[in-house]
Amino acid sequence: MSYIRLALCVAGVYSMFLLWAIAQERLSVPFASINGTTSDKFKSPLFLGTCQSALSSISALIYILLRRKPTETFTQSLGLEHAPEPTPVANGDSKANGHSSHSKHPTKPSSRFSRSSLLLRYLQCSVFITVAAPFGFTALSYISYPAMVLGKSCKLVPVMLMNVLLYRRRFAPHKYLVVFMVTAGITIFMGLGPAKPAKAKAASPPNANLIGIAYLLINLALDGATNSTQDEIFARHRVTGQQMMLWLNVFSTLLTTVLAVLPIYIPVILPSRSGTELAGALTFIREHPGIKIPLFQFAFTGALGQLFIFETLQHFGSLTLVTITLTRKVFTMLLSVVLYNHKLSPGQWLGAGVVFAGISVEAFVKRKDVHAKRVVQEKEVAKIKSL
Repeated sequence: MSYIRLALCVAGVYSMFLLWAIAQERLSVPFASINGTTSDKFKSPLFLGTCQSALSSISALIYILLRRKPTETFTQSLGLEHAPEPTPVANGDSKANGHSSHSKHPTKPSSRFSRSSLLLRYLQCSVFITVAAPFGFTALSYISYPAMVLGKSCKLVPVMLMNVLLYRRRFAPHKYLVVFMVTAGITIFMGLGPAKPAKAKAASPPNANLIGIAYLLINLALDGATNSTQDEIFARHRVTGQQMMLWLNVFSTLLTTVLAVLPIYIPVILPSRSGTELAGALTFIREHPGIKIPLFQFAFTGALGQLFIFETLQHFGSLTLVTITLTRKVFTMLLSVVLYNHKLSPGQWLGAGVVFAGISVEAFVKRKDVHAKRVVQEKEVAKIKSL
């Protein structure tokens, strides 16, 4: 049964996020208007985030309710309350301590749980996610999708920096080697790309690569802050991945909806200079009906893909998840090269290889750590049985 579950998780992650990546790249290119006279780009990244987070929160809620235990209350299922923990009983037989063997243990509430602190952490993550998404989407207007995928593969760098800066955590020496390798790889990839034709240079804005890299770096920094805060939530609060998925998407939906109806201009985040982003997005969809299918595909596959991610994490651990997501990124980049005819130079293939080799070092070391922990646990169990 576990092999069937693993096969379903791998197939789900691959299929959902490969389709999601295709839809994301399709949404970054111009769409023909309903009369076919003009071609415009969709410039409402917050609306994209609202569609995906809304569907993701609904799918997470359905998943939680389907997996809910009969003894749990609704708030416990949502991760807002924990069942009282039994008070430990003193050593010795219960009758020897003056208690009947059938007496119930007194209960007490968990002292580790703080609902307000947990919700504030969720809100903090949601703010990072909401702000990061427009920078990643806008970066696609200046750099190719393979470069975007490779850059997103370097998430270990900002995650490490944000963990050090925000939560004063330390890392093993091999992680610094990984940071060096992925940084060198992305530098090689961006520096050794093929020269653009004269027509493409004229059509692109000045310093397009630098602008795209700057947006990508901001996106990665915010992703790092998000991941480090998620680590902090898991360390301090007893929540499941699906509960975190639910609340992050609920808060993200609220934030993006509020921003989308504000008639203000914020570069990158709210790029519309006339009216609200929501009105602009709905007008664009009405005038460019070709966007409907990739928009639905983007939101739907992203929502289902998150469920497969958390299902894999819950049943098979982070090692298996890292392996799946690493190979998925390789196939995403290759699929983008094939479908959209991106041309990669030999130097760029070399840079991509260095990046993925660095990530493979991380996966290999993590595998050794997990194996060593299992050996220690098995020895401890053997000692207990011998006693």
